[in-house]
Amino acid sequence: MPYTTKQHQAVLRCLEQRPGEALTAADLAEALRRAGSPVGLATIYRQLEKLEQAGRIHKVTTEEGAFYQYCPHPSEGRGCFLLRCEDCGRIVHLDCAHLRDLYDHLEAAHRFRIDPRQTVLTGRCAACAEKETACGVQ
Repeated sequence: MPYTTKQHQAVLRCLEQRPGEALTAADLAEALRRAGSPVGLATIYRQLEKLEQAGRIHKVTTEEGAFYQYCPHPSEGRGCFLLRCEDCGRIVHLDCAHLRDLYDHLEAAHRFRIDPRQTVLTGRCAACAEKETACGVQ
């Protein structure tokens, strides 16, 4: 079993408790401070790097910076990736059995192996699409 520190556990627990959110390192620092477990920003970045390498979190780099989100199934090869709304910026973790078929097809037919841990699809979430439709924009 790998050695983990209190800070490592605190960062992981904070992300686990907010599974539907993509957080910045600064967001995590603030949440940990409010919870009474202050952790320095440099330490948070080190722990995030370790968690990403272990497959426990997803990292998404955007124009606004890096965001991190908990991955409930860290086993490699599992069919997950992220959906990012180009309007509101919301990032949603997607776990779908149909993704394995897509991965297999891309590898067999196109000789391209994707990294599901680094895959982010960009589009519009349902809420933003509904707002757009309500305003008469399509």
